[in-house]
Amino acid sequence: MKFTLAEPKLLKESIAIISDLVTETKIKATKDMLQIIAMDPANVAMVIFKMPSSTFAEYVIDEDMTIAINMGNLKQILRRVKSNDVLTLEATENKLKIIMKAKNTKTFQLPLIDLEEKDQKIPNLTAKATIEMTSTTFNEAIEDVDIVSESVTFTAIKDKLTIAASGDLTKAEVEINQNEDVKIELETDEPQRSKYSVEYLKKMMQGSKLSETVTLKFSKDYPITITYKELDKLELSFILAPRVDND
Repeated sequence: MKFTLAEPKLLKESIAIISDLVTETKIKATKDMLQIIAMDPANVAMVIFKMPSSTFAEYVIDEDMTIAINMGNLKQILRRVKSNDVLTLEATENKLKIIMKAKNTKTFQLPLIDLEEKDQKIPNLTAKATIEMTSTTFNEAIEDVDIVSESVTFTAIKDKLTIAASGDLTKAEVEINQNEDVKIELETDEPQRSKYSVEYLKKMMQGSKLSETVTLKFSKDYPITITYKELDKLELSFILAPRVDND
């Protein structure tokens, strides 16, 4: 298994974002794509990463292969890659060789690990609210409500998404109306309302480094799917479980 990227930024940024949620994971390589499907240690969030073989300048694989690595270690190594480097990943029996080549050549070897956990499967979720907006709009809304509470409530109605949070005395509310940069689709007339952890959302919204737009899908008291896409280059999605009040 040998892969070469002429634009290493996409993989570098993706691994950095994923490593904030996942410490150790399996990376699966098929003839079509490089893929990660992993849960965070608390089983609250899932990460789904897909990078098509067409993204790579060189993509050589004899058969489907799965390796397991420490994401923090891979992140530290990829921090050394520069934008003009050609990045090559090559898996051997027990190591992942990482080569960065420009005027000079840097080579790192990362040991593969044994990970006993079962392969994760992507759940089949059907959301009633779908919102597409600029990543900047989403980031600013989360940052606004973050100063108030550890959880945030998303409410989708026709033509409007409200992102709100409330603390002991303080409240914050951001109304995002449908416009040329915001598309809101509802499959029902009933408002769709669900609460999520701000801590997790702040980690996920780093996907804005990969794409200028983000798509949110959720329903009432239902997991939210947050997706960043760079057409024909990669897709990074997160599924976050809702926070359900006990009262």
